[in-house]
Amino acid sequence: MAHIAHPGGPARIVYLGSPEIAVAPLKALVQAGHEVALVVTNPDRRRGRGKDLMPTPVKACAIELGLPVSDILDDVLGVGAAFGVVVAYGHIIGNHVLDVLPMVNIHFSLLPRWRGAAPLERAILAGDETTGVCLMEIAEALDEGDVYGRAEIPVANQTLDELRESLVLASCDLLVTELSNGLGTPEPQAGDVTYARKLKSDDFALDFSESAEQLARVIRLGRAHTTLQGKRFAIKAASVHGEPCDVAPGVLDGVRVATGQGWLVLETVQPEGKKPVAADDWRRGARIDPTTVLGA
Repeated sequence: MAHIAHPGGPARIVYLGSPEIAVAPLKALVQAGHEVALVVTNPDRRRGRGKDLMPTPVKACAIELGLPVSDILDDVLGVGAAFGVVVAYGHIIGNHVLDVLPMVNIHFSLLPRWRGAAPLERAILAGDETTGVCLMEIAEALDEGDVYGRAEIPVANQTLDELRESLVLASCDLLVTELSNGLGTPEPQAGDVTYARKLKSDDFALDFSESAEQLARVIRLGRAHTTLQGKRFAIKAASVHGEPCDVAPGVLDGVRVATGQGWLVLETVQPEGKKPVAADDWRRGARIDPTTVLGA
């Protein structure tokens, strides 16, 4: 498959994407002067309990910008575009399309680390110090295309939402800069390959035999939960206290929870059927006896 020959500056392109994470790059391309001949996104569908069909965030943005929209991938073949830009499209693009219209993809990791469906989540769970975004050519195999450019950012203690926002901003800058300067020749991915398997509900269940640091990483993903007195108990925010524990994992000491290594200090919690609340406020009103153990 030939590399994209783009000397730089505005181009006539197609854009493929669906979720909120793909909205800002679309806007950035339009603001940079690129002519978006067509936006391809997922079909409208029902969201929540309503009966009305709702457009994807990318479709809503495209309509606002006055751009033509389709949910049929093959429609990109008839619009005279030079190449396509893909951000979180979520579907395989067949060779019958790529052979006619080459495409670049924004991937939210530093490839080849974290190929696959959940790169942001996996970077947090693995304790990666840095992550980033890559502008890569789309190849037949999953996330194996050569890379035109990359931008690196620190993970620090960002939540999933915060990290996503940081990466979206970085992706806009990277995309606009690379297309403005000309894509040049991409470089093959180099380094150890890791795969970002999609997370399941069980991945968000807290196991207090693990370290407080690892549990805090799960909590930063935004869906962490355990049980308290037989009911679901979500933990929305927490911090780590490294003082050794001399009690069993899961035991509560005020708003501290004993873990396999260190204490997890609860900051925001959500008992089943209630709204999130500061942990100190919850603890003052909770009926907790000395034998109560989270997750038991």
